[in-house]
Amino acid sequence: MQQEKIIVGLDIGTTKICVLVGRKNEYNKLEILGMGKAVSEGVIRGVVSNIDKTVFAINKALKEAELQSGIDIKVVNVGIAGQHIRSTIHHGSITRNNVGGEITLDDVNRLTNDMYRIVTPPGSDIIHVMPQDYMVDYEEGIKDPVGMSGVKLEADFHVITAQTNAISNINKCVRRAGLEIDNLILEPLASSMAVLSEEEKEAGVCLVDIGGGTTDVAIFHDNIIRHTAVIPFGGNIVTSDIKQGCMVMHNHAEMLKTQFGRAIAEEAREDELVAIPGLHNRPPKEISMKNLAFIIEARMEEIIELIHAEIITSGFEGKLAGGIVITGGGSQLTSTRQLVEYMTGMDARIGYPNEHLGRSEIEGIKSPMYATGIGLVLSGFWALDHRENRYQIYQNHQTNDTERDRRDPNKGSGDFFRKIIDKTKGLLIDDLDENQDY
Repeated sequence: MQQEKIIVGLDIGTTKICVLVGRKNEYNKLEILGMGKAVSEGVIRGVVSNIDKTVFAINKALKEAELQSGIDIKVVNVGIAGQHIRSTIHHGSITRNNVGGEITLDDVNRLTNDMYRIVTPPGSDIIHVMPQDYMVDYEEGIKDPVGMSGVKLEADFHVITAQTNAISNINKCVRRAGLEIDNLILEPLASSMAVLSEEEKEAGVCLVDIGGGTTDVAIFHDNIIRHTAVIPFGGNIVTSDIKQGCMVMHNHAEMLKTQFGRAIAEEAREDELVAIPGLHNRPPKEISMKNLAFIIEARMEEIIELIHAEIITSGFEGKLAGGIVITGGGSQLTSTRQLVEYMTGMDARIGYPNEHLGRSEIEGIKSPMYATGIGLVLSGFWALDHRENRYQIYQNHQTNDTERDRRDPNKGSGDFFRKIIDKTKGLLIDDLDENQDY
């Protein structure tokens, strides 16, 4: 039963490493059984930079999650991010040998799998291949070609690549922690599962996940992901600006940002001050809330300008009725939503991962900072559902073939030999296609 299946998400972030253990309840809602957190000291801008520190943090978060959930964790879904992520559009096509027959799920899978064989830049690997629109015998705009009659099947694919070394380092860290990776998932895709509704994806929406080291962007339209990007700035650079601008320690800068920071300077009062402890034997230092807000606003404006540039680059500006959904730890900064609306001219909301969550005793789990972790757990259940649906489609095809054979006893043996011949032709065509590529 799916309700008894346990899925674990591992979010290796720049500021924190988080392990979430979840299962589906009787209402098909996600129930978080355990959560473990650890400070991430071995990750810079979403990329592992120190193996030992990252493994130590993973183990610490893992033990906490196991203790809270009472489950021995062995397999995890892991997120990947970083400015090395690239997304491109590629066109693929296959010619079917079964003239007049229906396009099957195997045909669609063959076309998709061909995309994993395209040439990528040196040092990069494909992590996701996502179909956009299909074309059957030059008829465009087809969402699902299965069941249609046609010879030539084509599609545009959104192909996402990641740096080979970055993938290798994540694998190494997870293996050293005694774990096995089930799926490696782009983090904005995981976050989108947690905070976006189906209506928003259909109407058109831009997801913005402001993390510690990076800001991830994912644009959806007609329920299809159209564009992804990673901006190499996040909440940590805002903290760094406060540290330099106010001449304070890093921990004090982080405290000023989270407790007193505002993304719009006009909202801060000039006569409002906050005192922080001074250095060794020195008196407390007073910080102007107005100056603090000016420092934060300048950096947030830069990040939002880069987000808006990605929306323009995608070609979907003016087509996103769902506006912008902001999530991640950086979305909790006061007035961030208002600044995004002012600078982009689009509606915006804060994305809380509560739509798919059931009741939970874990405090703060519905915070935007856990959107990626929750999405990683949800993606595991989505993969299970997807596999079950494909198996059901296969079973239905088998049942239909058996029923046809029963009605026409002479047809069965003919079908058997015909399928063998078709299969042989398909292999020959694949070999010819491969030889033509080189």
